[in-house]
Amino acid sequence: MLPVSVIVVCADSGASLRDCAQRVLDSVLPLELILIDNASTDGVPQSIERAHAGEPRLKVIYNHANLGFGPAVNRAAAVARGEHLLVLNPDCLLEPDTLTRMLDILDQHPEAGIVGAVVCAADGTPDPASYRRDPLLRHALATLVGARGGMNIDGEIPLKVVDAEAVSGALMLLPRKVFEQLGGFDEAYFLHCEDLDLCRRARDAGYAVLLAGDVRVLHGKGGSSRHRPVFVSRHKHRGMWRWFRKFDPAARNPLLAGIVWLGIWGHFAVQVPGQLWRLARAARRAA
Repeated sequence: MLPVSVIVVCADSGASLRDCAQRVLDSVLPLELILIDNASTDGVPQSIERAHAGEPRLKVIYNHANLGFGPAVNRAAAVARGEHLLVLNPDCLLEPDTLTRMLDILDQHPEAGIVGAVVCAADGTPDPASYRRDPLLRHALATLVGARGGMNIDGEIPLKVVDAEAVSGALMLLPRKVFEQLGGFDEAYFLHCEDLDLCRRARDAGYAVLLAGDVRVLHGKGGSSRHRPVFVSRHKHRGMWRWFRKFDPAARNPLLAGIVWLGIWGHFAVQVPGQLWRLARAARRAA
């Protein structure tokens, strides 16, 4: 069995997918890269397959519809041959030692079910979503008013391995046996919040969720989000509602649940005009 299978889900992810795939294949570790494509129309997955024709470490799977992120990962995991699974966004660029360092952390922490890394913008600024709390109602409200105790951990991310409630799904490493025990991603999520769900279920099953605070990975902004902002935002808000109903004790109160539902979808509705305006402006610039 290979040490690790790297799973990358793409859906019109753009040119960054080429760099992502090349970084994985440049690794000196024995591995396989599984690209699973959710009905892209940009031709990039096909061009990668052609460019690496005869590369035994690369497997490309084409879905004939956009299945969503979690369902696609689950299908790739079902054919993966690795002892560990690295779920990687198509706009994440691994450093040469990223995989080795993260696998070492799993070896050193047998209690770990999930290990995440700090994903960073092009200027090196860490994404606060790398180190998160569960999105409970009280944490969401704290985030909304700018108080401490919000969904992202306050302060700088430590340069060491730390316990976390949740890490970013842009890059997460799991032992295959843990992924299978958890039943993979909850396929009722389409896009967004399925990573929060998996982290919560891992902790509920008795595993630790760890953040490798000293492992930094460049993370761009996804192509799918840029050209389909309303579609992505709708599924993000839908994911928030599902997580709330599954895990937040406040969901047991019908009045609170109703207020949260209105808040989530009201927030979505308020965002739509700005998203459409930015999309139209980008289209005018491109023309």
